[in-house]
Amino acid sequence: MPIPIQAENLSDLPGIRHGFYTRIGGVSNGIYAGLNCGLGSKDERAAVLENRARVALHLGATDPAVLTPYQIHSADALIVEEPFSGGVPPRADALVTRTPGLTIGILTADCGPVLFADPVARVAAAAHAGWRGAVAGILESTISRMEELGARRGSIHAALGPCITQPNYEVGPEFRADLIARDCNNQRFFTIPALNAKPHFDLPAFILADLAVKGLASISSNAQCTYASESEFFSFRRTTHRQEADYGRQISAILVA
Repeated sequence: MPIPIQAENLSDLPGIRHGFYTRIGGVSNGIYAGLNCGLGSKDERAAVLENRARVALHLGATDPAVLTPYQIHSADALIVEEPFSGGVPPRADALVTRTPGLTIGILTADCGPVLFADPVARVAAAAHAGWRGAVAGILESTISRMEELGARRGSIHAALGPCITQPNYEVGPEFRADLIARDCNNQRFFTIPALNAKPHFDLPAFILADLAVKGLASISSNAQCTYASESEFFSFRRTTHRQEADYGRQISAILVA
């Protein structure tokens, strides 16, 4: 069975179940070995569906399906109350629900997964925060959608899961220049490790800094490096460096019981 990483600030919330799932505990083979939950990968569809069903079962869902959007690195967050019509996922980067037993999640392979919960209003959300989505405002959009369902910022708890960390996140100088041009304070999220080296970006710190100004009840970080730990995580960048044909995706999911 899957063995997820759990956020301390979400684990004790009444009526909320969650997990940042690793690649451990699945049925996929080869480069997808383990709990690959990416239907967009070239893995066998039956294996991916079995992996996702294991996640739903682990969370105690009423349905074996786990709802995930077709992620586009946007600021689009959607409210969901039932399974997708025709089984076709909408284009978005966050899902929000208050429907009991409905499992929602997002897929990552280096980007930052953020799970949210308001145990008082019984509203949960899952957001995909790569740098593009984080800059565009996906976290604010997710919280705003939660508020539409009755959540209050002062009651919302947020947790960041595993993603690529600064030592392994080399970026181009134009990336650094663009973010600093947007806000000079963004300079703090970059280091240049050696003379003439490319900048390295601290994605977890960038996400956590954005969450810190939202007025939330609590924020936690479980940002283990997806690039560095091949036995636990899939990584798009690691796959790219190795010139492999494809890569798996881990899932981060949450449920209102």
